[in-house]
Amino acid sequence: MNALHPSEVSLRLEQLTELSVALSNNRNIGQLLERILRSAKSMTHADGGTLYLTSADNASLCYSIAINDSLRMYLGGASGQPVNIPGIALHDAAGQPNLGAVAAYAAHTGKSVNIDNVYETDLFNFSGMRQFDETYGYRSQSLLTVPMKDHEGELIGVLQLINAGDGKGGATRPFSSTDQRFIEALASQAAIAITNRQLIDRLETLFESFVKLINIGIDEKSPHTGRHCEHVPELTMMLAEATHATETGPLADFAMSERDRRELWLAGLLHDCGKITTPVHVVEKATKLQTLYDRIATVDTRFEVLKRDARIRALEEKCAAVEKGDAAAVAAIEVQLSEETARLDADREFLRRANIGGEFMRPEDQERVARIAACRWVGPDGHERPLLDAEEEGNLKIRAGTLNDAEREIINNHIVVTIRMLESLPWPRHLENVPEYAGGHHERMDGKGYPKGLTREQMSLQARMMAIADIFEALTAKDRPYKKGKTLSESLQILGGFCQRNHIDPDLFDVFVRKQVYLEYARKFMDPAQIDDVDASTIPGYVP
Repeated sequence: MNALHPSEVSLRLEQLTELSVALSNNRNIGQLLERILRSAKSMTHADGGTLYLTSADNASLCYSIAINDSLRMYLGGASGQPVNIPGIALHDAAGQPNLGAVAAYAAHTGKSVNIDNVYETDLFNFSGMRQFDETYGYRSQSLLTVPMKDHEGELIGVLQLINAGDGKGGATRPFSSTDQRFIEALASQAAIAITNRQLIDRLETLFESFVKLINIGIDEKSPHTGRHCEHVPELTMMLAEATHATETGPLADFAMSERDRRELWLAGLLHDCGKITTPVHVVEKATKLQTLYDRIATVDTRFEVLKRDARIRALEEKCAAVEKGDAAAVAAIEVQLSEETARLDADREFLRRANIGGEFMRPEDQERVARIAACRWVGPDGHERPLLDAEEEGNLKIRAGTLNDAEREIINNHIVVTIRMLESLPWPRHLENVPEYAGGHHERMDGKGYPKGLTREQMSLQARMMAIADIFEALTAKDRPYKKGKTLSESLQILGGFCQRNHIDPDLFDVFVRKQVYLEYARKFMDPAQIDDVDASTIPGYVP
């Protein structure tokens, strides 16, 4: 029973070698487990097999894959059929090791169990197996159970084979000692491969968790920026998948592997990590006069002082006119006070509106701010001064948005910090492009972007994707403190303008519109009230 023909030994060694190569190359844990079980079955000509993995809490053995050729049973693995079988507890209710179940016994002792006939032994509780046989009309006989332990002796799982054959369709035979040694060798290789794969998966999960930890820190500083960090990678991947599916045109050759996808996804998550250094009052600057608070209230107070002084002055003038018995002068003073108060109220209301950042401030409005700033008022110290100081005037005259030049420089610096942070990390080869992808989303096709002034030819396609995602998300976001979210059609009109002015990649913009990536994103993340009808023929820079 123990002797194998030399050709059979050679075949098994070849199978072990092939499995070893496959285990080192396979990055999919599900495929890896199935390859292990099928190789073990093939090597021993077993009719069935089960692969158990230890549960996350090490309390039980969970069914991962179960295969039985005679019953045409295939659960788990690539079958898509879940293994709805309860796991095997490793301890009883009292906390003692479960040594009654053969798989649990092998797990606890670290020893293989080779049984010629499960119906002729009372070493283990095979009531479950016998019930299975009765239910499905099967006859379990020989059983080989081998623990899988990694290089540190930690239990990974258990490999179990049932009903060895001769490979020629003959009767079921016991598993030989040679079978056992080969399967033990296979299980050892498998355990190490599984451990390595799990370790890599856990490290990748840990790394992505650290990335999300950075975004949580940004989110705590600004919930608006935090959501931006979540949405941009989503939109980037939508555009990347649409480009991947493109079969005609200049982008037809673009294709992504799963590793490429993960690299781009991580870059998207990290594209604004430098904002963790940006001061909160700049990130959250909702109005032009906001610092730690909105200083428009301070300006309001000065107007109240001007109105108070106007009333006092009018009262003094009226008293003088009454003493002179000049009733007409009294009436004129009242009219003048009313007009001055109305003018002050109008100027104050104008500054309140100007304080709210918009798309564009007209030059005549900027001139009006300057005229109002030149008005004089007397401060608490008794000194006369301009109604607005130079810094306040400059902020209220900001042409678009709420940031002045110095603050915009601070905001823009986040991408420099992002690049510096990412380039400082020792990226593995399959993630080495993350800094370039993440660091290029503020560059422009015409070379006038920042921070490096790269042209289209100097940027990867992935970085150009992220640039489009970054702009579109910002346009549609309705949670920004300084603006309202635009509708879908408005956002596409603006994005099309960017395309016409050579700010974004025209080929990617074509995919973005033609494949309706914008609509996929809108349905997932935008307020339904923002999703209006889009006439693609009217979008600038797009040719239907």
